[in-house]
Amino acid sequence: MFHHSSKLQYPVRVDKPDPQFAMLLQQAIGGVEGEIRVAMQYFFQAMGARGDDRIRDLLMSTATEELAHIEMLGHAVALNLEGAPVSYQEESAKDPVINAILGGANPRHLLSSGLSAMPVNANGVPFDMSHIYATGNIAADMQANVAAEASGRVLASRLYNWTDDKGMKDFLSFLIARDTYHQQQWLAVIEDMGGLQASLPIPNSTPQEHEATEHSYYFLNTLLDKEAPQGRWSEGPSLDGRSNFSFKQQPEPQGQVPTLGKARPGSGAQKEQL
Repeated sequence: MFHHSSKLQYPVRVDKPDPQFAMLLQQAIGGVEGEIRVAMQYFFQAMGARGDDRIRDLLMSTATEELAHIEMLGHAVALNLEGAPVSYQEESAKDPVINAILGGANPRHLLSSGLSAMPVNANGVPFDMSHIYATGNIAADMQANVAAEASGRVLASRLYNWTDDKGMKDFLSFLIARDTYHQQQWLAVIEDMGGLQASLPIPNSTPQEHEATEHSYYFLNTLLDKEAPQGRWSEGPSLDGRSNFSFKQQPEPQGQVPTLGKARPGSGAQKEQL
């Protein structure tokens, strides 16, 4: 069961409407870095979370907060569309809001949604749920969540830098701050589960005899014209503490030539293939 407050989580104010910025804000709603993505990702992760009910509750609460962010962004889009024309016959060609509509804002804000937000990205493409990662493995999901919040914070930072509107900057600074916490939150779950070393490799429940461990800890250099890049990944102890990193400078293939042999009669192949 969900509950809803009529008030937004944080104040949303637009000092000067900008339909072009409304189009950009759509990326934060329906883009792969956006709030629909993380709300649904955390929601489905919560429904599949087994073991520690605290983590399920954490996921569900955060999913609900992300729904609140969708509502705030939707309100921001609508506020930025205030004053946009309802027809191109309006005698207002010098109005900067109308110039913005004529100069590249999303026409579907006029044609499809009545000057309000839509579940689409900045290009008008609907969010299709293909970027929802919910594996049922808490450690894998937490790492996916850190990446999701990182890409969301990158987007919010770019939107912040794009606009000069003080109201929008204030609102976006709030979203940036929440993305900061959510990154920390998911990393803290990993720490609460024993830390990165205890969590790796994911899943840590896979028996080691199921793994060809002689291939587990080397970097494979496939660059023909460069030496293997050296760093933390190529030497020293592995992050799970089970082995040491190494690298193969000019690795030789170990497999066979993938010859399939003759085609079967009746398979639609050319007679030369039979």
